[in-house]
Amino acid sequence: MNPKHVEFRPLEVVVQDNDVGRALSALKRKMANEGLYKELKKRRFHEKPSVREKRKQREAQRRRKKLIAAQAR
Repeated sequence: MNPKHVEFRPLEVVVQDNDVGRALSALKRKMANEGLYKELKKRRFHEKPSVREKRKQREAQRRRKKLIAAQAR
């Protein structure tokens, strides 16, 4: 998938028995699972390309360590 061409699909939550609080919690959970909060935080300020590259390298290293740890179990 081309990173510049992202297809958006709406997050949908059904409110049952007028329980808006529960529906709101479900929506927040879905947003967190989609990584929306992380994306919003990341886009709040401009990130220099060098900083972005270092961040991506750190994230990749973290994923690799996590994968190795999971395989060791």
